[in-house]
Amino acid sequence: MGDQLGEGFGAVAGLDEQELDSVVDEDDVVDEDVLDEDDVDEDEDDDEIDEDELDDEADMSSLEEEGEIAADYIEGLLDIADLDGDIDMDVEGDRAVVSVVGATLDELVGDDGEVLEALQELTRLAVHRKTGIRARLMLDVGGFRAQRRSELAELGRSVAAEVQRTGEPKKLRAMSPFERKIIHDAVASAGLRSESEGEEPNRRVVVFPVG
Repeated sequence: MGDQLGEGFGAVAGLDEQELDSVVDEDDVVDEDVLDEDDVDEDEDDDEIDEDELDDEADMSSLEEEGEIAADYIEGLLDIADLDGDIDMDVEGDRAVVSVVGATLDELVGDDGEVLEALQELTRLAVHRKTGIRARLMLDVGGFRAQRRSELAELGRSVAAEVQRTGEPKKLRAMSPFERKIIHDAVASAGLRSESEGEEPNRRVVVFPVG
């Protein structure tokens, strides 16, 4: 495990700007459910077993396992880099969320979150090696994603209002998959349509008026 952690941290430390921008686009518009559903044998007495409840419990257990593996991986990176940070694990909807909280974590975020995106991808790969399942976990460092989510949601609502008022499509600046997903959600909530266009690292959201 120690060698793998060292390799992972070296990969983050050695990434240049172009490589950081090429993180795999996994969360563009619609997240895919990649969790395997456990097969549950039908019980002759339906009153004794609720199959949906068993599936939910199995999914929750899988997400918690992902969170634990990710937390161990991140903890190893923090030790290697001699950085302080507390690790919190949670489950939000259908994904595990691992948050690192501390006062000296700017180097794990980078400009506009580029390092954080790369670190999240490495963590997902670490989970995949352990479980064999493509992980969709979310990694946050120093509350960066939480703050960006709030800012981008407000931006999405503002752009949607502008497009609705003018009737003209509006193209936004290039964004990461995480950022685009938040914009798409905010625009959809406002009743408008949005699409992503272009290739990484210049992929961006375009908001369209109704009709």
